[in-house]
Order: sequence, then structure tokens, then C-alpha cells
Amino acid sequence: MQIAIASGKGGVGKSSITASLLYLLKDDYRFVAVDADAEAPNLGLLLGVEEWEEEREHIGAKVARISTENCIRCGICYERCPYESIYVDANGSYVVNELTCEGCNVCGLVCPVRGTITLETVRSGVIRKATTKYGFPIISAQLDVGRPESGKLVTEEKEWAKKVMDELNLEHMIVDSAAGIGCQVIASLGGADVAILIAEPTPASLSDVRRAYKIVQHFREPAYLIINKADLNPGFTALKEWAESEGIPILGEVPYDRAIPESMVLMKPVVEAFPDSRAAKAIRKIAGGMREILG
Repeated sequence: MQIAIASGKGGVGKSSITASLLYLLKDDYRFVAVDADAEAPNLGLLLGVEEWEEEREHIGAKVARISTENCIRCGICYERCPYESIYVDANGSYVVNELTCEGCNVCGLVCPVRGTITLETVRSGVIRKATTKYGFPIISAQLDVGRPESGKLVTEEKEWAKKVMDELNLEHMIVDSAAGIGCQVIASLGGADVAILIAEPTPASLSDVRRAYKIVQHFREPAYLIINKADLNPGFTALKEWAESEGIPILGEVPYDRAIPESMVLMKPVVEAFPDSRAAKAIRKIAGGMREILG
């Protein structure tokens, strides 16, 4: 089974809860964890990963290059670049800013001197594998600064995770998605058997989890909801009302607890660092619901 954990919004505690669930389920199931937030991976940190056993470069992004020898300095590429990625350096030459270039090749199409501007394939990021101190493997990725293709990185992560499952005879893949509803999240939810949505009782979180749920509906996946910081805004009932109207079961509610950020400093799941905290007790109940989902 492949389970994707998403939120639609950053800062709702998705990775913190995911790390705790992985810790609680590690003795009952054989699984691989996937940190599918290539732009800001942090699941490995919460699981105490300090070194990566294996790394693979992902080559696929394209950036423009301007040949200073052939350039006649007409400035047409500078005027037409839709991302304003071309600038004039101290020598008066037109240069491409690789951090903002999207490789669209508009500059190459409008350049009057053929062969002056070319597209070159460069590294998008790195995908890496480690075995956590808890015994289960984790696949993570890190997107290079200014590079696109975060969705492709996540897809490659999941493909590597499938191979690890075959090699180690694992049962499940648990994917910690990125925030938002972009390419990374779509790649995370694609192919999943179940989606677990995490939200907090605020209008902003409700708005974003609704958008994430639309992607879940597109893939026709069953969904469950976890409400984090559930007691932070007791008068806000719209989140539960929305879940009820959509027929989304609520797996559990986690109260606001300072033990969670304190456990993050220790690079440990809160259920390990502070097992008697209110948050840890609530997450243990949620883990029971996860066991029912996993069969």
C-alpha cells in the first residue's frame, strides 16, 4: 500500500506527525519512507538522519547559454526574455542568470545570429537514501537552488522507493508530501492508495486543504483527516463541518503542545522524545487508525 500524507499548507505540523507515525508503526510493518518535499526536505532531520548512504544526481533542467564570441549585442534576447533572466555584465556582454532561467528558449528563437544561444542540460538536484536509526529506509531529495523539475525529482524518489521495497521485501510506502498543490504534491498523490490530509482549525488551513482534497478527488483516492493544534481555535468549527460534508473520516485530533518543537530540536519524533506529552498520546491513538488502514 502507498499512503500519501499531504496538507495543502505549510506549517501545520505534517512532517512532525508523519515522523511520529513512522516511529509508532516501525515494529508492526515493513515500509519505506519518502520525503517528497524536494524544495525543503526535513523528514530526515526529524528522524535523526545525519549521513546519506547513497546519492544520485538528477540531470534534466535546461538553461540558456550565450556565446560571447558570436553575440552581436543587439539586446533582443534581453528585451524578449519572459523571466527577465538576461542581464548586461560589467563588460557589456549579455549573460544568462541561471538561477531564474526556465529554459524556455525564447531567447534562442529571437536571436538573429544562429547558434549564439543554446540550451544546455544541467543538474536539477540530488536524490538520496539512508537507513534511519529506527531500522527503516528513507528516500529524500534536494532540489538545487533556482532549478525546476521538483515533480520529476519526487517521481524518481518514488521509483527508487519501489525498487527498495522489492529488494528488502517491504510492504508499504509512506510519502510525506510538500506543502501546496504544485508538481511535487501531484507527484506524491499520484499512484497512492490512500491520502491522509493534515490541517489546523484556521480559515487559511481550511482553504488550502480543500485545494489539496481536489487533487485527491482527481486521483479518486480515499481520504482521511487529522486535525493538528486542534485546541488552538476552539470556536472554529468550519473544518470539521467541511470534513463531514465531504464524507472524510477524522482519524484524530492533536492538541497544541510545546513538546513538538522541543522534540524537533532533539531531532526525534515527539512520541519518542516526550512519550507522556498530550501530543504524543493523541498521535498514538491516530496510529491505531493507521493500523486499520494498513490492514
